[in-house]
Amino acid sequence: MRRLLKPLWFLLAVLFLVEAWLWDRLAPVVAAIVGLLPWAEWTKALAALIDRLPPPAVAALFILPASLLLPVKFLALWLLANEHWFMAVGLLLLAKMLGLGVTAYLFELCREKLLQLPWFAWLYGHILAIRAWAHRQTEPARRAVRAAIAAVRQRLGFNGQLGRRIGLLRRRTRRSGGTA
Repeated sequence: MRRLLKPLWFLLAVLFLVEAWLWDRLAPVVAAIVGLLPWAEWTKALAALIDRLPPPAVAALFILPASLLLPVKFLALWLLANEHWFMAVGLLLLAKMLGLGVTAYLFELCREKLLQLPWFAWLYGHILAIRAWAHRQTEPARRAVRAAIAAVRQRLGFNGQLGRRIGLLRRRTRRSGGTA
């Protein structure tokens, strides 16, 4: 039985790590978007409000974005039920990315207050432990994928002069403000 459950545990670990990877990548993106918009004052005001609020109120504020996206997710389920597959999947992905990004951004603002709540500190510790478990579960597969990518790069010559030139172009583009 244990042998049959191993692929399921691996899949759950991968899904958890994808979610953690998105969390790590989307929080800075949302912060950058907020920085570009004329919301800098709003962000300062939000941070000041969070500092004044008691931890339970901060927890309610933290949960608010997820609850606001719930009707959007219900709409996506309705679209699925009515066989509008692409619109439903697109809406679900959009809601997921938006919710995850905003929640990750808010978490950075609320972390200190949230960790004052014993139940939240306990939950946060367990989530970090699950993340470490997921990394341990997927490490052999990630190592094999890295080795396969390195072999392909070696075979295609990306590790030699071509690879150095591509790296140089990427660094120059990043310094000049482009995206490569």
